Amino acid sequence: MPFDQPLPIDDALPALTAALRASPRAVLVAPPGAGKTTRVPLVLLDEPWAAGGKIIVLEPRRLAARAAADRMARTLGEEVGGTVGIRVRLGSKVSRRTRIEVVTEGVFARMILDDPELAGIAAVLFDEYHERSLDADLGLALALDAQGALREDLRILPMSATLDGARVAALLGGAPVVESQGRAFPVETRYLGRDPNRRIEDGICDAVLRALKAEPGSILVFLPGQGEIRRVAALLAERITDPSVDLAPLYGALERGEQDLAVQPAKPGRRKVVLATSIAETSLTIEGVRVVIDSGLARVPVYEPDIGLTRLETVRVSRASADQRRGRAGRTQAGVCYRLWEEAATGAMEPYQRPEILAADLSPLLLDCAAWGVSDPGTLPFLDPPPAPALKEARALLAEIGALDGDGRITATGRRLRALPLPPRLARMVVTAADRGRAAEAAELAGLLVERGLGGDGADLVDRLDRFRRDRSRRAEDMRRMAAGWAKAAEGAPSSSDGGPEGPGALLALAYPDRIAKARGKTGEFVMANGRGGAVEAHDRLAREPYLAVAEIAGGAASARILAAAPITLPEIETALADRIAAGDELAFDRAAGALRARRVRRLGAIAFEERPLPVPATEEAARVLARGLAGLGVGRLPWSKALAQWRERVIFLRRAEGEDWPDLSDEGLAGSIEDWLGPHLVGKASLSDIPADLLNDAVRALLPWPLQRRLDAEAPTHFEAPTDSRIPIDYGAGDEPVLAIRVQELFGLDRHPTIAGGRVPLLLHLLSPAHRPIQITRDLPGFWRGSWAAVRADMRGQYPKHPWPEDPVTAPPTRRAKPRGT
Repeated sequence: MPFDQPLPIDDALPALTAALRASPRAVLVAPPGAGKTTRVPLVLLDEPWAAGGKIIVLEPRRLAARAAADRMARTLGEEVGGTVGIRVRLGSKVSRRTRIEVVTEGVFARMILDDPELAGIAAVLFDEYHERSLDADLGLALALDAQGALREDLRILPMSATLDGARVAALLGGAPVVESQGRAFPVETRYLGRDPNRRIEDGICDAVLRALKAEPGSILVFLPGQGEIRRVAALLAERITDPSVDLAPLYGALERGEQDLAVQPAKPGRRKVVLATSIAETSLTIEGVRVVIDSGLARVPVYEPDIGLTRLETVRVSRASADQRRGRAGRTQAGVCYRLWEEAATGAMEPYQRPEILAADLSPLLLDCAAWGVSDPGTLPFLDPPPAPALKEARALLAEIGALDGDGRITATGRRLRALPLPPRLARMVVTAADRGRAAEAAELAGLLVERGLGGDGADLVDRLDRFRRDRSRRAEDMRRMAAGWAKAAEGAPSSSDGGPEGPGALLALAYPDRIAKARGKTGEFVMANGRGGAVEAHDRLAREPYLAVAEIAGGAASARILAAAPITLPEIETALADRIAAGDELAFDRAAGALRARRVRRLGAIAFEERPLPVPATEEAARVLARGLAGLGVGRLPWSKALAQWRERVIFLRRAEGEDWPDLSDEGLAGSIEDWLGPHLVGKASLSDIPADLLNDAVRALLPWPLQRRLDAEAPTHFEAPTDSRIPIDYGAGDEPVLAIRVQELFGLDRHPTIAGGRVPLLLHLLSPAHRPIQITRDLPGFWRGSWAAVRADMRGQYPKHPWPEDPVTAPPTRRAKPRGT
């Protein structure tokens, strides 16, 4: 097929076509701007093996899919829907003439699950495979499985700009790797750094204003999400005074017309500042851009298997993504890239972005694999195997909602869920609601959650649902039409229960029972049934609701923001989740009071609906709970007498000196075994204040066997017998060494250093003046007498002339007194 405009990828096409004639698998690596997305499918269409068959081109996003289909159709002088078609959510254009179908990755996964043989399809091209979405990984694994079992002639071609080609080739059984050098203009990189005390929006705004003054051409700005895009747009609208500059947001939730405005070239005499998410990294060519400003951040979903929650998290981009972004400035001419970080930080970035399969909710993947007939996804050819903890959580969720049986096989319910192009939780909401005659409402709510931006972006889903229903835009109408189709597909035999009126919150409870949230403390703060906290702005209407059903959350446990939720009443919770609400007696330790609290509670997970206090039972289990609670407070809070504290310090010293024959009485050792040594003594006790010192004394001393008790007194005495017959206490708790603080005159006549532990451990002497002020610390008393004693003596004679200060203390008698009068 002849082409009017040459592209850098053209040089690699002979090698690529030869590779695919010789083998059904190959890998193509080509830099951004090489033209692989729009040139390769058109060239392959003329290959003998493609005769009469379709070529499927997978794109990670709808915007990229539309752009690719439009460009290929224009190259052929046609409209989309002719030779080149598109199949995406909310809009498909295909016909009997269509030979190239551009589809999003999620659409392809459903295509191959519905038709494992891929009848009539000659090749599947995975464009931008380096993004490693869950759908792309699943699609490639299923395509390879189908190729091996059903379609040996099927061509499979992963294509990418930044990819570990050898690793992907190995997955494809040693497939040939074809590389294109591409053609990129030089891009100067300038590192601006970033003040961590300033918002990222302020730094980006300063960088844009700087670039507008210093550089010609349009500017592409990479930001983590649409919230930051809106805030930067507002700041720039106030500060840009040049009327020829247009601001153009670009993110997935925008209407198609707004997206097209951002992608199209600036009008003559004007320039654009495109504010984009990672959507603009690959697959798209934004005309006229020669300046890139990169925040270095992206927003990604992170799944937490322990609580079954996917939250959005802002993370540093990988080096590969940063290079992709930088390359956008050199597509058509020499450009400039401003990076909002220090140059040294680039080396600390991850080489490639983390595959979604390693950080995603795997319940959709596991359900799709079960529909494929595979109960263990690990048997499929994934580039990175799914993590076991996430698979375990996904399996538990799907079993709980009846989608999988005990052997991991898909059930009839699972097939009903899979019939809907929705995540399993939302599919279950629609299917369950359909059985109650509420399919339409649930399907609209599901559409609102999967199609970002519809109905606005406020947290209140009731308000967003109302706006969505009144929205007359094409995107809203397409989604309402699609939701109606979901509702019809989900209809089954209605249940005998009408369920009563159900609002959005009650419907959400069917999908996210673990995210029912109860208000607590400060206005706008909530705790969810899964134990995680979340908050909405205090001025938000939701902040005054007693209960919420939460659909989406962002941020970590300490500062999570509720992004989407609906109010729900207690009766609605009790109706929707009656089988999950448990009533029972609970016993817990109140840290603030240092006491046990018994109560009868009706709860949903971490949320208590009703509580009634009960007497604390005098049981062994209550004693263990009290013991664990006291350990949490710290064993130092227990009623230690002075004598018991020193006894414990002596044992700790001997364990340190002699080894593990001696019990571990450190704070950590006692806390770790507290249920064993203190628990039996706490039966009938309810608080820290109920524990007398003698009870603790008996419990702790019982930890030392009788033979060691005898050795304790011999090897770690409580006192030192001074030459003056004084009994001076030894301090075993001052540090790693036992300390003896003693007036120096009481040691006159002593020619050996005092020791304990059978002479193996010297005491650390704190030598004191007659007024008990420190004058010297030593581990070598004879050495002190021979050395620094002379200087100490001279100083002490001046301060304490009434006390004896002999030149030779070894031969002098020890004393506790001053010299007699007259001497």
